[in-house]
Formats: sequence, structure tokens, C-alpha cells
Amino acid sequence: MMMRENVPVYVVTGFLESGKTSFLRYSMDQEGFMIERKTLLLLCEQGEEEYDPRDFERLNTVMEVLEDESQFTPQTLQALDRKHRPARVMIEYNPLWGVGKLYDIKMPRSWQFVQHIVTIDATTFKTYLNNMRSIFQDMINGADLVAFNRCNTDMPLAEFRRSVKAVNQQCTIIFEDMKGEILDTVEDIMPFDVSGPVIHVDDMDYGIWYLDMRDHPDRYEGKSVAFRAQVVKSREKGAQFFVPGRRIMTCCAEDIRFMGYLCKSDKAPQMREGTWINLQAKVKTEYNDIYREEGPVLYAEKITPAEKPEDELVYFN
Repeated sequence: MMMRENVPVYVVTGFLESGKTSFLRYSMDQEGFMIERKTLLLLCEQGEEEYDPRDFERLNTVMEVLEDESQFTPQTLQALDRKHRPARVMIEYNPLWGVGKLYDIKMPRSWQFVQHIVTIDATTFKTYLNNMRSIFQDMINGADLVAFNRCNTDMPLAEFRRSVKAVNQQCTIIFEDMKGEILDTVEDIMPFDVSGPVIHVDDMDYGIWYLDMRDHPDRYEGKSVAFRAQVVKSREKGAQFFVPGRRIMTCCAEDIRFMGYLCKSDKAPQMREGTWINLQAKVKTEYNDIYREEGPVLYAEKITPAEKPEDELVYFN
């Protein structure tokens, strides 16, 4: 029996009325995305936008609708694969079914995930984020592309971007205006002054600074940063470095993580694990074996004891 070629699977998910159908319709109609062989469109949620059956014939596409989560099973997917023998699968997925389930379920042998896309309606994003934060994190966690639509320049787009990067630092983020045109640039407006030789970062802004320095190291190269941090030491005896950082809540109490950058100092061996300090350090971007790549490395200039803050947790926005 001849083995089939791998069948690429594209997943588009997002909250209700976030633009999933519009995104898929637009993508399928692009010249570079068209294929001669059959595409299976698997619809797991039906919103106000609908597909035009006339497009299916033109694009050699068949649509199957799963109306309930109980229908999304390995047996169903295998049956659809045998029925249609698709060369490509596109899934409009309901995030309320759990995006983790999508990756845990046993797919037909030839199906291979190639792209995970999340669409977000910028006009309702804050409401969904505040009320369905855990589902938002589940959607974003493995995404390759996050597309905000219905944006305007009066929205806090930099804050939206940080909310996504707090969960998934590797994904690509795009912003589209009301006409579907991609906004060329979205400048981060920092809550602290980055123009001077020393950048002072308040407790509440630590998370924003942490992400911004990771994404835009050129802004900080050669400058000094000053902030309050907790000390995490290396297990290596006499190590001339430590990690000053903070515990950051990315989504909920179960997702609190300690985040900080490597700091080199000859005082590191004498420092105590878990103590609080005020640190001023010079920033350099360089390769480090701990990172296993280039990244921000701090060089301590001033270290003084600090009081523990009233709230030890910080956030990304």
C-alpha cells in the first residue's frame, strides 16, 4: 500500500466572533495558499460569519461540522480522513473545548500540525482577558501567530502585545485596522524613561521592563538599570554571578514564575539566597553558556540591601 504524503494541518482558534472565519476565508483565497488537491475544512464552531458554498467548489474544499466537543474524537477524525483523503486540513477550533486537547488527541497518521493561529478582536480583548484568562493562556501557549483585528491607534496595543508575550514569547503578533490592513508599527510606550544613562524601574513595572529588554535589547545596551529584586544564587560554589529577579504572575496563581537576568558580580559568593536588594547594573548583550545563546547580561555597579515589598508578585501589564 502506497504511503500518503504528510497532510499539513492549520489550526485557527479564538474567542467567539474574533474573526476566525474571516481569516480562513481570506487565507484560502490567496494565490500562494491555493492547492489543486482537496482541502478539508473542519468547523468546530459556527459564528455569525459564514462560508460561501460556491467558494468550496472553486477551491476544491469540503467542509465538515462538529457541533459538540464529544464528536471531536480520534475515531471521527480517522473517518473523515478516509472519507475525503484530504491533501490539507484547516481546523476552525472552539477554544472552549480546550486547545490542549487538540494537541493531545491522536490524529490520523499522515496529519501534521504546521501552524497554530489565534485571532483576537481588539475591541473585546480586555473583557475576554479579564473573564476568561485561563482559556486565553491555553490558546496562546503554543501559537505561532496571534492576529489582532479591528484595531485603532487609540487602543493600548503595546499592552495587548505584552499580554500575549507574557504567555508566549516566541510567537509573531500582527495588528490589523478596521479595514484589515496591517499596522506597520506598534511602538511600546514605556512607563519609565529609557532616554537617560540610568533607567529606574519601579516594582510595578518590572514585568514590562523584563519583556521589553528581551524583545528590544538595543534600547538598553550600554545603559544602566536600577530596580529592586530578590536574589537567586548559582549552585556552583564561588560563582561570580547571581540572578536578581521577581516572581511574575503570567495568568493565575498556578502560573507564577521567577524571572530575571544573569548578573555578574564579585560580591555574588557572599550574597544570601532569597534576600532583597536594590541593584544598579550595566546592560550588555552577549553570549552566555547559561542562556545557550545571546541575551542581556547585567554587570553590577551598586548593590544595597532592600526591604521586602508589600506585594512580592509583579505582573506583565
